[in-house]
Amino acid sequence: MSSRRSFLESLGAGSLGLAAMGGLQGSARGQQAPGADILGAEGVKTSARSTKVWQPVSDRKIRVGVIGYGVCQFGAAFGFQDHPNVTVAAVSDLFPDRCAGLAKACRCEKTYPSLEELVKDDTIEAVFIATDAPSHARHAIEALKHGKHVASAVPAVFGSIEEAHALFDAVKSSGLTYMMFETSAFHEDLHAMRQVYRAGALGKLVYTEGEYYHHSVEQIPSYREWRVGLPPQWYPTHASAYYVAVTGGSFTEVTCKAMPSVMEKFRPGGNKYDNPFGTEIGLFRTSEGGMARIGVSWDTFVPGSETGRVYGQRGFMTGMSYQGEEKQLPDLSRPALPPQVASGGHGGSHGYLTDEFVTAILEKRKPLVDVVSALNMTVAGVVAHQSALKDGESLKVPQFA
Repeated sequence: MSSRRSFLESLGAGSLGLAAMGGLQGSARGQQAPGADILGAEGVKTSARSTKVWQPVSDRKIRVGVIGYGVCQFGAAFGFQDHPNVTVAAVSDLFPDRCAGLAKACRCEKTYPSLEELVKDDTIEAVFIATDAPSHARHAIEALKHGKHVASAVPAVFGSIEEAHALFDAVKSSGLTYMMFETSAFHEDLHAMRQVYRAGALGKLVYTEGEYYHHSVEQIPSYREWRVGLPPQWYPTHASAYYVAVTGGSFTEVTCKAMPSVMEKFRPGGNKYDNPFGTEIGLFRTSEGGMARIGVSWDTFVPGSETGRVYGQRGFMTGMSYQGEEKQLPDLSRPALPPQVASGGHGGSHGYLTDEFVTAILEKRKPLVDVVSALNMTVAGVVAHQSALKDGESLKVPQFA
């Protein structure tokens, strides 16, 4: 506990990172918007928006700060600047040209040179953190400490169980809204699976498959080269969401097998993580007593895959297709979006995540991917990598509830 308190007290000294995993806007320097070579095929994939008519829950506008506009330009990709209940009050990035690009994309005049300066602005109610993955937890805690609601890009934490406990404690003690923007949670098929599960038409899940395959032979630029040699299961949420975001449950233990990468950056001494693996496949026990196979790979020769399947005691789903005992299914379509907000990339999930976060603040309720679900999706992968380093030793996964 003392080490966790020390971690919380030391957060003010850190600096803002800039790289983000996603985005569809052009930069201030005239670069083309990121394509599938960076985001993967699933990253640029969109879908038709819901035909439902959006009904506002309030006419209030939340003042939001947007932070981070790195190589993938994620800060402007989720449509905060277009949401009728949002005013983008300020933006920030460590690099002045990127900060200017983010301000232009978000149609915002006020800028700050760092997250640490932005969160001191008492007129800002909430922040979207699209910085480098290793900084997500630290930046979220810093924002919470200054009284801001927080939306964060994935993953919630980066390879650290201690950080997970620190983030959990910070959210719970603050009473503020925290949401991780896991894109798979609003994929059309996963949303349908969640609706069917909640209706009882799947029963308990006996087996789940989730996959995140992102072929990455060429090095994607990243702040302080955080992507170089990245352990696959440290970035698991696009796959682990196919259990956690369907059921609201968790993984309780894991045995994970791994395969050394074909890429040079995974050779001994080739990366800061001392990680040799380009593929890690975990077999998890779930909180329902079932099993889940969660695979993450940088070596699999596919242009990109973020998908999954669920098999229950009363039925199963692959894609949007249900087969099972239930004859009357609930509405499987995604909720309505504000007319101004595009569904966006990653399977048309971006706009839905933003609307869910904004609406949760306005309604003072728990968002879909709250801190519990975020950590249950993320920490299981941290432990899976530990298991892989021990050649598949079965390890318990910390629980957040």
